[in-house]
Amino acid sequence: VQLQASGGGLVQAGGSLRLSCAASGFTFDRTVFAWFRQAPGKEREGVACWSKRDGITRYADSVKGRFTISSDNAKNTVYLQMNGLKSEDAAVYYCAADGRVLCGSSVQGFDNWGQGTQVTVSS
Repeated sequence: VQLQASGGGLVQAGGSLRLSCAASGFTFDRTVFAWFRQAPGKEREGVACWSKRDGITRYADSVKGRFTISSDNAKNTVYLQMNGLKSEDAAVYYCAADGRVLCGSSVQGFDNWGQGTQVTVSS
């Protein structure tokens, strides 16, 4: 199994980015996919989670209404559309996947991680 995150970059505050997570070797119907982020000096935190198996999509309060997690099963890719970006959204974003967890599980619950993609927000 492998996860490959991409799509990060530099964006002005208020702008948008779409992150992609190419997931190979996973059965989408049985896997929970999540996006986490880690800013310098801070712990890695959950941002969004999607489980087709459980019919659940969840977001951190800080991104609700601005971020959307989605998937394209035909492309084996999970996306994170980020709109209305704020300076506090700047971080390295990681995609994670695991078939044994529930949406909302902590960092420790996920065994499979992508390499991270940097999001920088300029004010």
